[in-house]
Amino acid sequence: MTKIGIFGSNGRMGRALIEAAQDNSDVQLTHALVRDGSAFTGMDVGEVAGIGKLGLVTSTAQQGTELADVYIDFTLPDASIQNLHWCVENKKPIVIGTTGFSKAQLAEIDKASSQIPVVFAANMSVGVNLLMKLLETTAKVMGEYTDIEIWEAHHRFKKDAPSGTALALGQVIADTLGRDLEKSAIYGREGDTGERDPNTIGFATIRAGDIVGEHTAMFADIGERIEITHKASSRLTFAKGAVRAAHWLANKEVAKYDMQDVLGLKD
Repeated sequence: MTKIGIFGSNGRMGRALIEAAQDNSDVQLTHALVRDGSAFTGMDVGEVAGIGKLGLVTSTAQQGTELADVYIDFTLPDASIQNLHWCVENKKPIVIGTTGFSKAQLAEIDKASSQIPVVFAANMSVGVNLLMKLLETTAKVMGEYTDIEIWEAHHRFKKDAPSGTALALGQVIADTLGRDLEKSAIYGREGDTGERDPNTIGFATIRAGDIVGEHTAMFADIGERIEITHKASSRLTFAKGAVRAAHWLANKEVAKYDMQDVLGLKD
């Protein structure tokens, strides 16, 4: 039984993680954290998540370092880096699902993964990670002669764009084709843009309502196109994947892993 802790347990994803942990017989939620001074401190975790009393109350990081084997973080970039440092100091593995990191923050994650086991992925969904594998295959077969576009949609509250998942999909395609995504990505079109450069990968973003997450990658030729789409209707999709990753990470060697490792999808 893997004991897990959740950073930001009162957030939208934190609440979903609490529910996912309760549904997974391989783990036990033993540490649900909130920031210092939070009004949620000391509340029953189940009531925070809206699933009834669980007999465990929220606490801050300073209120226990031996309460969990692995921690999960879906907060915000700055908070995630602080939580990562706490895990390094306390020798705790961590699963990070936060997106929107700067290059400097990504370097911090790389550095930490030389000291503790880290699972870092833009998307914890099993379906999305299978999608990445399908895109690798499609890019090998069609990528050199088709126009490649990626579009994504999320709820109005999401702060980063394009989504970390959309960028990860683009990176899989670019790596497969031997392209530099920073040079080939197009993040918006307006006015007279001229004909499409066949070596570019286009991104489009939608932010509206309560859309949990939708991603589509299109490979379009003259006369035919392939579109591969993943749609999430509940945050539990990502939460269940993260809890699965935490259980998997519990006894792993120090290194940086992703969900492809967790799911055994790497060749």
